[in-house]
Amino acid sequence: MLSSQTLSLNHAALSDWFVESKNILIIQDLDGVCMPLVNDPLTRKISPAYLRAAAQLNGHFFVLTNGEHVGQRGLQTIIERALSGADDADAHTDAYTDAYTDAHIVSKRVAEEGLYLPGLAAGGVQWQDRKGVVSHPGVGQAELDFLAKVPGRIEKMLSDFLAAHCGDWSAEEREQAVQASVLDNVASPTANLNSLHALFVEKAGTDMTVFVQLQAQMAQLMETLLTEAEAQGLADQFFVHYAPNLGRDGFVHEVIWLADGQTAGTTDFQFMLRGAVKEAGVLALLNHYFFEQTGHYPLGVDFNARQAPRSLEDMLALVMQNFDPALMPRLMGVGDTVTSQGDESGPGLTFRRGGSDRGFLQLIQNIGNATNTPALTVYVDSSGGELSNRRSLTVEKNVQGHDVVIGGIGDPRDTSDPLQVNVAFPGGPQQYCAWFEAAAAAYAAH
Repeated sequence: MLSSQTLSLNHAALSDWFVESKNILIIQDLDGVCMPLVNDPLTRKISPAYLRAAAQLNGHFFVLTNGEHVGQRGLQTIIERALSGADDADAHTDAYTDAYTDAHIVSKRVAEEGLYLPGLAAGGVQWQDRKGVVSHPGVGQAELDFLAKVPGRIEKMLSDFLAAHCGDWSAEEREQAVQASVLDNVASPTANLNSLHALFVEKAGTDMTVFVQLQAQMAQLMETLLTEAEAQGLADQFFVHYAPNLGRDGFVHEVIWLADGQTAGTTDFQFMLRGAVKEAGVLALLNHYFFEQTGHYPLGVDFNARQAPRSLEDMLALVMQNFDPALMPRLMGVGDTVTSQGDESGPGLTFRRGGSDRGFLQLIQNIGNATNTPALTVYVDSSGGELSNRRSLTVEKNVQGHDVVIGGIGDPRDTSDPLQVNVAFPGGPQQYCAWFEAAAAAYAAH
């Protein structure tokens, strides 16, 4: 059984499991899963064929991402660009060619066909349906107003830092780097340092001294913003998400991963709403799914991710108290960001386990085990993208001549990781999307 395997490459078996599942809930991350990772989020691309495949799974497929649905860098814009043919002006075979220059017509047609990806963004606090209707359950206006000021603070900090530490860069290089690094998201304003890391590698090679200083100063800005929010009566309403990270210090504070000569470490500094963690989003999606299937909200009609408990143990207890195990769907979680790194600073070897997809995959696994429901966790190797902070899977042939994964997700010494990843796609988003499109078509025809 796939649920008892680790990093299986038996994608045919996964298809069979998927297609035979009449009652299934798929929860999938976006960046690195169905879109290659890129240094500049403005250049992300998504396949029209993938979007149409997702639409075939209406009601059984939802996204769960720390990105956002709306805004200049939002998923809506990426989808509209893909379906307008703007990503490939010479090949409009699957595009709204007559709407190529009219964004309003494109968005209207995407909505009419239900090709926006439904689910939760901004870590779980931004909901979107297939028609592109967006809301922010549990979020107040005062919080949104505070968030609106964050991008400007990030931009000033980056501009000042580069002026002080990178005087040998041209003014144009510094300005372009700042513009590529400030993500003015509505519910999760972010400093994305991927483009800057690439520039530091180009100019300084493996010497990451200044880049580490930048990471530390950005983390300090995030702490300052938290303090200012508290002073404005918004105590405990925000937190900082580091991606990738080295786990959490307790249930709340994430551990930053500083760069070295081999990896960029933490490149995304997201100022997020408290409760906007993906595992809480699993509860909100499960509550929504049960309503769609049964007409009843187990956690109440107004439940949202911000109301969820903070620990995985308490989240699982909430599920066991409120959801009927007999009605629990098969669960499939798909992600690409899971980390594990040995720490020898103490008296013995310990491991820091993190990654923005770890929590929600672990909760799916835990729910499956506790309710005796078939549940699978799927890992997509995103190391083939432009970023340098992902370990690639190592695949070799066994004695029978079959490809097997022999390592790659985390520290090879970490043999007691509680997260068991069942299926792997070492070929990255391209391989996963090809599988997904074929499986969705078979599911719809079944």
